Amino acid sequence: MEKTMQVNDRDFLIIKLLGKGKGGYSYLASDGQRQYVLKQIHHEPCDYYQFGNKLESEINDYGRLKSVGIKMPEMIEVDVLQERILKEYIEGETVFDLVLSDKMKPDYIEQIREMCSVLYAAHINIDYFPTNFIVQNEELYYIDYECNDYMAEWNFENWGIKYWSKTDGFMQYVRTHL
Repeated sequence: MEKTMQVNDRDFLIIKLLGKGKGGYSYLASDGQRQYVLKQIHHEPCDYYQFGNKLESEINDYGRLKSVGIKMPEMIEVDVLQERILKEYIEGETVFDLVLSDKMKPDYIEQIREMCSVLYAAHINIDYFPTNFIVQNEELYYIDYECNDYMAEWNFENWGIKYWSKTDGFMQYVRTHL
């Protein structure tokens, strides 16, 4: 039996689970015409991150990142009652998968550094974990909307880069999560 989910009374066929994050489950979904990412906010506990209103945070973070020009999927629609977000689907491989399969290119590091220069100037950090980035047609996209005020300990150079190659930290994550 096919699973469907609604966003503002419109049905979407759920094709597959793309991933689970701190704030929700992301599904590849279709309306029969095109594909989307449908994110269902969850309220499961997260021992290393504190949230207020997750849906409101997603909307606000999207606006903040959009205002500084970060390459990311468009937020198409929000269903407040069901706590669902319909996003543009960016097809491609995650940076995580590229690292894992030894397909990472120096240009992707250069692109994230360019993104960082824009973010740091705006006093913003994003979640630099490599599952949050997709490469499509050799361009890097941040597919999450999470952002926070800048703190040096969580910037790319001090935290994120540890997971953008086969470092001990990356391989430890692979061993415990895959």
